[in-house]
Amino acid sequence: MQGDPDPTPPATHGVHVSPLILKILITIVVSTGAYVLTNLVKQSGDELWKIAVAVVIGGSTLIVQYMVDFEQRLATVETGHIERSRRTDAHFDRLSDAAALLSDLDEAGMSTSDAKRLITSLRRVGQQGPEIVKAFARSEVESLASVVTDLTGKSAHWPRDNNEWLIRLTQCAQRAIDATSSSVDQPFWGTDTAGPYLDAQTEAMAVRQVVIRRLFMIKETEAADPVVMERFTKLCRAQLDVGITVRYLVLPPTPESNPQPRPAARDVVIFDTDLYLEFEPDQLGVNIKTTLDAHHERVNRQVRWFNALWARAREIVPDPGPEPTPDPVP
Repeated sequence: MQGDPDPTPPATHGVHVSPLILKILITIVVSTGAYVLTNLVKQSGDELWKIAVAVVIGGSTLIVQYMVDFEQRLATVETGHIERSRRTDAHFDRLSDAAALLSDLDEAGMSTSDAKRLITSLRRVGQQGPEIVKAFARSEVESLASVVTDLTGKSAHWPRDNNEWLIRLTQCAQRAIDATSSSVDQPFWGTDTAGPYLDAQTEAMAVRQVVIRRLFMIKETEAADPVVMERFTKLCRAQLDVGITVRYLVLPPTPESNPQPRPAARDVVIFDTDLYLEFEPDQLGVNIKTTLDAHHERVNRQVRWFNALWARAREIVPDPGPEPTPDPVP
């Protein structure tokens, strides 16, 4: 059985006429029309004159077509030139802004190579990294930008312990580090973070001749406990052995009417007498806030406070070492 014919008509393709042929056809049509019109207007005229008029009109038509086409092309070129100029100007504006930023960084004593490396790395992460890596990179940049923006006001805050700031500032110190270490902070010395921190201090003393003073503050109950004092003395002597000057201060008991932590019991680290880190504990003795401050008046206040406590503090008795072996009796 023969199937129904396909009701869909076959697709027809439009005939493409080149612009040159189209112009020639238009010229021929106009010339022919001019010739016919000349015959109608002046039937008794010279035939050569009629042909000349038709040719002139046809040639004029062809010239007009090329002029219109040229004007359109010129308008297109001008539009493209304006667009390219706009893009070029915008590109040069961005380059100028980038160059100005790099120049500002250089004048401020910052590393332009690190800024370039950061921008290049961010571009690569944006092109190649999965979405979670991109999100993490954006979060890190936002965090860094927030901290640096805060530093324009000479202070910054972190909502918990920030041992990275502590280690990096130790690596940046050039002259002196004065630190208080309270009972809150003493368990820190048994953690994995304490190792890199002590390494950074050892390097600062050996390479840059940084003078480090550490003031431990202990409670009366701790000072009265022989077991606690034995562990504490070992801790102090270990730091003395690497070149850190150590003293300790026994704090009086906190009045029951004032359960808040005493200001003297907070952990503060002063770097080069130019800025300080302060770790603020909560009621349970857990550090919940880290403050970086470079305000001149507040830094000077912390320096005076530390020096006053240091003057009242006690020195650690040096390790007597092994007792000498008596000479044998002859």
